[in-house]
Amino acid sequence: MLKAILHTRPVRQLNTIFTQEDLERLGNTVEVIWGKDEQMPEDAWSEAKKEASILIGIPSYGVGDVDENAAPHLKTIMEVGGAHPRKGQVDYQTCFRRSIRVLSCAPAFAKMVAEMALGHALAALRNIVDADRRMRRGEEKWGWRGQADICTLYNATVGIIGYGNLARELRLLLAPFKCKLHAYDPWLPDTHLEQHGIHPMGLEELLQTCDVTFVLAIPTLENRELLTYEKLAQIKQGAVLVLASRSHLVDFDALLKLTNAGRFRATIDVYPEEPTPLDHPVRETENTILTCHMAGAIDHALFEIGKMVADDVEAIAAGLPPIRMQVAQPEFVARR
Repeated sequence: MLKAILHTRPVRQLNTIFTQEDLERLGNTVEVIWGKDEQMPEDAWSEAKKEASILIGIPSYGVGDVDENAAPHLKTIMEVGGAHPRKGQVDYQTCFRRSIRVLSCAPAFAKMVAEMALGHALAALRNIVDADRRMRRGEEKWGWRGQADICTLYNATVGIIGYGNLARELRLLLAPFKCKLHAYDPWLPDTHLEQHGIHPMGLEELLQTCDVTFVLAIPTLENRELLTYEKLAQIKQGAVLVLASRSHLVDFDALLKLTNAGRFRATIDVYPEEPTPLDHPVRETENTILTCHMAGAIDHALFEIGKMVADDVEAIAAGLPPIRMQVAQPEFVARR
């Protein structure tokens, strides 16, 4: 029987990601080393690695050496936070040389984030948040006066920046609205997007054209502040920008300046600093809907992590490749 270190701290607690059923599946498939809701001492981690074939979770001090002497049996590293580990946490070069798979649970969050992004878009287009506030103050606008700034998602022109896990789930949710879908993703060939019913489009044209634009790309070395002031200023007047993946992609000060000026509306779930300071100007900005990085980490998504881990551990134990979690690719890791 293969041995696995189960170490979800400091990112998760065991009972937040594993149901009892999935924990039992794991225990029936591999011999579990550790499996406690506390940090494993670094010297104990190093000793356990000499026996383990699978590492589930990344300690705060990182994985450490993964060469033939330190981890002779190692086949797979599974992170349970939501993104592939940073290069300082895992020696990717040695992992790739030894064919050690580094897996991420990121796909577990895709459905939940896509759902939230859709909710944000609908709330902004239909002016739901502002209407609620006006109603509570007794300042509601009845009849046609209340409809002046309202738009519909049906048949809208929609842009997607970054066509990955989140975008693929969002596409399914958008299907009933019969939107015209466009995407900007320099990592994907046009034919791949077209096969998904997506029209490839340059970034500037997308911003100028679309009624709603979803920012869903993962952060990389190349896309920091991809949406500069100059790019944001090209967003169609009155359109909606949904910032759902990472604030890394946006010049945040420019975003607030333009929404305050009434150029477009924005919904924001992610911020440059989290928790966001109480005096941060985003709290006073106009034409925005704000939530506190709450799109993905709900019970449905977290328990999906445990299910994915158990499924892929069963596959590995059976001599099969893992298929539920996302495998790190050398070309992408170098850019994160």
